[in-house]
Amino acid sequence: MARLDVPDGPGGDAAMIWTLRPQLGGMVDRMIRGAYEQSILPADERELARMRIAQINDCTACSGFRAQSVLDAGVSPELYDHVGAYASYPGYTARQRLAIEYAERFATDHASIDDAFFDRLRGSFSDPEILDLTLCVAVFLGLGRSLSVLGVDQSCAVDL
Repeated sequence: MARLDVPDGPGGDAAMIWTLRPQLGGMVDRMIRGAYEQSILPADERELARMRIAQINDCTACSGFRAQSVLDAGVSPELYDHVGAYASYPGYTARQRLAIEYAERFATDHASIDDAFFDRLRGSFSDPEILDLTLCVAVFLGLGRSLSVLGVDQSCAVDL
């Protein structure tokens, strides 16, 4: 249940909350669209990081959400099945595992992201890809937690 008085409208509370501050709604839209439409990362790697954030945030709506751009990219539903056990699941590539681990550390223990971990990242990702992943994870974590704290996380505001 929303913790603020959110007007009724299309998309439910998670979409309509931004009408309380329309000056910031455009920023939120640009952040979401940037992560989904301008990322240079393969959709599967970005999605695995997003799913780990959804699990950490305990966001039911985010866990079940699949953007049309992700479906169009051919990301299989089975890709999501082992995110919580990524370290031992043999079906993920090294890059996929690193993307998940990075998202997890970013969300739960950012201080553990040391030079040794960055050496591992740089062994598989270019610097632009690492920056891209960092910003996508920040968007997923920040918006997911914002919606959760505000009590509007039972529906997804993303329409891509």
